[in-house]
Amino acid sequence: NKKNIIINLKLINKLITKEKFMNSKLYKDHLSKLNNKLINDFDARISNDFEKDKIIYSNFWKNCTKENSNKKEIRGIIEITKKIFLQNYSANIYNKITNNRNKFIKIDELVSTANKIVPYLTPTKAELQRENKKFLKDKEGIETDQGLFLSSVLSNKLEGNHLCHSMLLPTELALEKEEEFTKTNKVQFDGASVEKFGKHVIVTLENGEYLNAEDERTLIPLEAAIDLALLDKNSDIAVLRGETVRHAKYKGLRTFGAGINLTHLYQGQISFLWYIKRDMGAVNKVFRGLASKYYGPEESLFPLQEKPWIATLDTFAIGGGCQYLLVMDHIIAEKGSYMTLPARKEGIIPGMANLRLWRFTGDRIARQAIQNGLTIHSDSTEGKLICDEIIEKGTMDEKLLKTIDAYTNSGVVGSASNRRAFRIGQEPLDTFRKYMSAYCHDQAYCHFSDALIKNLEHYWNAASRPVK
Repeated sequence: NKKNIIINLKLINKLITKEKFMNSKLYKDHLSKLNNKLINDFDARISNDFEKDKIIYSNFWKNCTKENSNKKEIRGIIEITKKIFLQNYSANIYNKITNNRNKFIKIDELVSTANKIVPYLTPTKAELQRENKKFLKDKEGIETDQGLFLSSVLSNKLEGNHLCHSMLLPTELALEKEEEFTKTNKVQFDGASVEKFGKHVIVTLENGEYLNAEDERTLIPLEAAIDLALLDKNSDIAVLRGETVRHAKYKGLRTFGAGINLTHLYQGQISFLWYIKRDMGAVNKVFRGLASKYYGPEESLFPLQEKPWIATLDTFAIGGGCQYLLVMDHIIAEKGSYMTLPARKEGIIPGMANLRLWRFTGDRIARQAIQNGLTIHSDSTEGKLICDEIIEKGTMDEKLLKTIDAYTNSGVVGSASNRRAFRIGQEPLDTFRKYMSAYCHDQAYCHFSDALIKNLEHYWNAASRPVK
């Protein structure tokens, strides 16, 4: 036994030494074209002493910010060293912030607090305030650090699943409005509303000026409306739809959703964290339900608080709108409506669509939609793989009530149990966590890429649109 222990300790030390060497080599490989004493003299080896290493790395990042040489190259060095540091210490940082996963913290507070524990690891509030005043093309990309930190946290199973749990808890805004909703059956937010009608609740996205696109204004209100729909114990089923829009081309019509507000995106009014909060919050809550702080999101004896969801596909579901369809239990689509995921024209990853769309359409159609801009018409062969009912224009409200009656008359306990059973096979939380880890990393680079700016100017004519 003593021999085995000695052998194992030697093996562990050998692996640690190898990892230190690989970290150092990885760093040195990035310096081959740089002639900078500060950068070339930095030793990227990890000592496995967190307090010691955080001082060394923090000081290095601080000094890097003072460099006036090629900012793009300096930025690359900062990012590679943060990846080396986080690969070793992201779990430590997360556990310090959450008191060893005994405290639930939402993403905004998490990335902000991380910088207090390890200075210069993530942007400060002051830095973000300065950055938020700029158009996207003028930003320095410091929010990428948030993506690196979240990606690394989510790559750790325990810490990553705990963060997923945190983001499935009700928002403070919903809890503030819960009593009002119970008394009046309706809450009006700025950007969304929720209203109860007997046994069903309707959540409405309200951004008609932008064809029901989603942006910073709608993010938390829509999630809070979804929370209230799920918190309500006296209703059995929930509906998601978009409001009647004011655009001349679609005047008087509803649209389900136009995806991310591309005008705001170009003008720098949408943060990187917007993507992450949306998909770990509102969208994931529709898919999984609301979690409790007392037990985990996948405890068989304590299921999440969830309901079946119906979507009314009026006119179109573009980008993020289509992403919401992929977590619905039932979709009613009017004839002539369509779905698109124009990721190629935008240059970003379409949320969780890469994880979910192929389950409906198969891999080839999913790739054509995401990578080649395929428009999926609701009444096409491909569209019918996503939509449950295709109806005549002008009959949506009538059909919606009939579908709700069909669900509630047969009892929704079975519906909630069946959606939970599907989810276990299709997308357990750990699968979602792994996807989100890659998504946080890759979307951060997409968000600040030159390609995104060019695509917005070319396909969206974003440079000519007025600032509001």
